[in-house]
Amino acid sequence: MKIGISTASLYPMHTEKALLQTARLGVKNVEIFFNSASELEGEIFSYVRSTVNDYNMNVISVHPFSSPMETLFLFSSYDRRLVEIMDLYKRHFEMMSKLNAKVFVVHGAIASAKCPDERYVERLSGLIEAGHGLGITVAQENVSYCKSGKPEFLQFLYKELSSSIAFVLDIKQARRSGVQPMELLETIGDKIVHVHLSDGVNGDKTRDCLLIGEGDFDFAAFFALLNKKGYKGDAVVELYRENYSDYSQLSDSVERLEKLLKGACN
Repeated sequence: MKIGISTASLYPMHTEKALLQTARLGVKNVEIFFNSASELEGEIFSYVRSTVNDYNMNVISVHPFSSPMETLFLFSSYDRRLVEIMDLYKRHFEMMSKLNAKVFVVHGAIASAKCPDERYVERLSGLIEAGHGLGITVAQENVSYCKSGKPEFLQFLYKELSSSIAFVLDIKQARRSGVQPMELLETIGDKIVHVHLSDGVNGDKTRDCLLIGEGDFDFAAFFALLNKKGYKGDAVVELYRENYSDYSQLSDSVERLEKLLKGACN
């Protein structure tokens, strides 16, 4: 398993600059969080692609800026919006192929959305199929304010889409849902393909997203269980800009995790 950084951690720095900053920190593995449609083509995308090539970076995953739109576009009953977001996501898939990125992160519908489970399965299945055609794995992330924040819903998807479902496990989002990450590993662990990492203090909502080493999360036990489950994916540190003061702290977090990972797997 490789450990990297999500460019989301440097938001609102422009995506191409966040990627370059990550590269200059010496971090080779990255999740790219694209923040506008203009970044998927033209001069900006050329800059992104050049940075990836020049620094020999490994793009683990891509996160679209349109996640908050998925309720109204991907999972609503309005067909024209569905066409639009599918076109947008197919553009993402084509761009990902050029970057050799494999995992595409989906948030899904918010918890209060009037989206029947059958429609959710149908739409997610369609997106998974579209990604598969270009060698992209579409993965459902657990997100506290979405339907996917509930373990029961993730287990429902696991059952209904058992042959094609893939998940992103976000430790921070699990904390915010009041769910233990270890619980998710036990129930859907064999379908997890990507992990978002952060530290935090259990039960403290004001300290649920911290630099690695500043909380009480047992990463050694987490990595050991991932290894036991036969995990084949990678992981990235994903924080918010207010969670740290200096960019070097991000690369320090990566180094801490690499040491913990090495110890857990020996």
